[in-house]
Amino acid sequence: MTRRWLLVGTVIAIIIVGITIRDQISREAIAAWLSGLGPWAGLGFVAAYALGTVAFLPGLVFTISGGALFGPVWGTFYSLIGATAGATLAFVAARHGLGPAVERRSGARLNRLQAGIDREGWRFVALMRLVPLVPFNLLNYMLGLTRIGLRVYVLTSMVAMAPGALAYVWIGHAGRQALTGGGNVVQALLIAVALVASLAFLPRLIRSLRGGLPDVDDRPPGDSH
Repeated sequence: MTRRWLLVGTVIAIIIVGITIRDQISREAIAAWLSGLGPWAGLGFVAAYALGTVAFLPGLVFTISGGALFGPVWGTFYSLIGATAGATLAFVAARHGLGPAVERRSGARLNRLQAGIDREGWRFVALMRLVPLVPFNLLNYMLGLTRIGLRVYVLTSMVAMAPGALAYVWIGHAGRQALTGGGNVVQALLIAVALVASLAFLPRLIRSLRGGLPDVDDRPPGDSH
C-alpha cells in the first residue's frame, strides 16, 4: 500500500510540475537546458522526454527538438527511447495506482479500447499508435487499465511509434539545417516532407485495409486534451 501511494504521489507531483512549466517548453528551452549537460545531454533528453510524457507535456516539441539537437539518427533513437520510457511509466502508474482517476477521464473510450484489445491483441495497440484516435499521453494511461501485457505493450508501442518519431525528427533536423545552412538543406527538407506525407497517409491506408477505423474517441469537438 505504501509503495502504491508513493507511486501515485510521484506521478501527481510530476503532472503538477508539468502544468506549471507547460508554457515554457520549447526547442530553445530544451537546448539551453541540455547545453550544460555535456556528454550526458542524450541521457538528459531521454529522461526529460519520459517525464514530459508522464506530465502530459507535448511530445511533438521534444521529438522535433531531438532532430534539431542530435540529428536524424541519434535524434530518432533518443526520442523513441524517451517516448517509450514515458509511455511505460504512465502505463505502470495507471495499472498500479491511478486507475480510478484514469477511468473518470477516459469515459466510454476505455471500454472500446478493451474490446479492441480483446479482439485483436497487440495489433490493436499498434493501430492506436499509428493512428492517434486518442491523444498520446492519455492513451498511455488508458492502456494501463486494459488487460494487455506489459512486455507486449512496450515492444508494440516502440515499433509502432518509430515511423512518427522518424518523421518529426527529420522536421527538426531539416529546420536546423535550413537555419544554419549546414549540409544539404534541400535534401533534408524533401526527406522531411516525404516522411510526414507518408505518416499522414497512414490512416487512409489502414482504413482501406481494415474496412474502417475503430470508434474509440468520444471527445466533444475541440477537446484536444
